[in-house]
Amino acid sequence: MGGRVRRAAAAALLLLALGGCATFPEQGPREWHEQLEGAGELGGPPVVPENTAPPEPPQQSGPERQSGPQQTPSGCQDPDPQVIATCLNPVGAIAVLPDAASALVGERQTGRVLRVRQGSEPQLVTTVPVDGTGGGGLTGLVLSPSYIEDQLVYAYITTPQDNRVVRLAAGEPPKPVLAGIPRGPVNNGGALAVDEDGSLLVATGNAGQTPPPPDSLAGKLLRIDLQGHPAKGNPDPLSPTMSSGLQSPGGICVDPQRGAAWVTDRRVGEDALHLIKPGVLPAPAWRWPDRPGVGGCTAQDGAVAVAQVRPESLFVIRSDAKNLFVGAPETLLQETYGRLSAATLAPDGLVWLGTVNKAGGRPVSSDDRVIRIQPLAAGGDNRQ
Repeated sequence: MGGRVRRAAAAALLLLALGGCATFPEQGPREWHEQLEGAGELGGPPVVPENTAPPEPPQQSGPERQSGPQQTPSGCQDPDPQVIATCLNPVGAIAVLPDAASALVGERQTGRVLRVRQGSEPQLVTTVPVDGTGGGGLTGLVLSPSYIEDQLVYAYITTPQDNRVVRLAAGEPPKPVLAGIPRGPVNNGGALAVDEDGSLLVATGNAGQTPPPPDSLAGKLLRIDLQGHPAKGNPDPLSPTMSSGLQSPGGICVDPQRGAAWVTDRRVGEDALHLIKPGVLPAPAWRWPDRPGVGGCTAQDGAVAVAQVRPESLFVIRSDAKNLFVGAPETLLQETYGRLSAATLAPDGLVWLGTVNKAGGRPVSSDDRVIRIQPLAAGGDNRQ
């Protein structure tokens, strides 16, 4: 479809990407009962070729190479080859650039947006004024579906007055795209994604309202065009609301192979993963009664990976062609990088993760960090 064509074309962007720090380059719901520690080892990411230099051989993966740090960080120097950036503030969101080797990283509390690349110092791109109270701040970040042409980036932020979607362009202040999303004492965080039609998916917290009024933008899954208007195909053509029933969303992920979209939610009494459908959100496709603090997610060819804060791990479940989960879950990276929150899928299929260890975790000297790991195979084998 159109989204896949754009992603294929994006591989040619390397010379058009950011040139510097000032430019923008139903089977019933399943419950988790037991985590499988150590399952699905992850090796280091394959080397991403730069320009015309010959590619280096991939790093060894499999039983001889254990995932995670092998040496202790020293200051901001982290010897782990999977670590892309270090010494950040807690990471709220990540958007990988079309070259697949660099990314924009949003810090939740500071509102800073930095360009990161392995082996280079993070470069400040812009700072978005945010209010980080009540679970808010900068919690969503995506590239425009036409990023190659327009170099635009969209962010979900909390201000002293509201929650909103803003557009970021080089040399310009943030421009509101969808403002007036209610904010409250809690549940101000949100998330962003781009669906296969090029529309923006916006998950909003309920701002402490249980439930919010039906006409409120709080606690909703919104679908808008790039100007903030209701996207074509919404249940109500005059409304941006596609689904309702969210409480405190942690992330949205779209499966590029299957087109299915998922949203994580931290709810009263449980955490949940929902398959996005028009109307009231269906019963959770997966439940976590122990409330691990689900964050961002990625989805590729039926494998859904969810970042978890309190178990300090990546939770992976796999679905069949009907988006019904099958087999046993896996718990990866357990207590390897600490509290994981942000997660996104790169154009080359690798998974990028961000940590929030400075926000209540056990930070090491190189925290907070951005990590890149191998793609998650649908069949359960994460080796090259």
